[in-house]
Amino acid sequence: MEFTLLGWPEDGHRLRLDHEQFAYAGKFVMTSTGKAVVGDDGVVAAAAFDADRTDPDTLCVRYITVRQDRQGDRLGARLLRFVRDRATERDFERVSIGVNNPFSYQAAYRAGFCFSGAESGMAELDLVWPGDRSTERYQAGLDLFRERDLSPEEESFLAAKADADPPSVLGDWAEPPSGRTATSG
Repeated sequence: MEFTLLGWPEDGHRLRLDHEQFAYAGKFVMTSTGKAVVGDDGVVAAAAFDADRTDPDTLCVRYITVRQDRQGDRLGARLLRFVRDRATERDFERVSIGVNNPFSYQAAYRAGFCFSGAESGMAELDLVWPGDRSTERYQAGLDLFRERDLSPEEESFLAAKADADPPSVLGDWAEPPSGRTATSG
């Protein structure tokens, strides 16, 4: 498994993803965002990001997408961690991401992010790094999801997380559940 930074926003990189295999595929052809990918048998996950328009010390992760057949391998969390690490190398003090479902929320927590207490956009919860990773803050975000119209899978997931502590942060390139190996390319 190889993690690769394709470029920063100023590099104008485009990435073409199969719209049948990746959510938000069309967002990756924009040249105004930086891109990072994970690959082994081609691209299996991708991230798009740029600096916050109002705070130059914050990098905003705009989109993360994981190929349908690789969802559940924690690639989204691992890629978000990779982007976060590259951002700190470029002296960004904060990294943010908006999530619109409890699975993405959990993945961002696994990458070291936490709920900021704010919502934005189209029903997105804002998660930030660094921040307050207390159980109370984690549950506050889950409670907001519980108020929404949810799929049976989301309802089951949230029921299993009632009163739970935030998940542990993934270590450096921790092995995904499927047993595939990873490197920090």
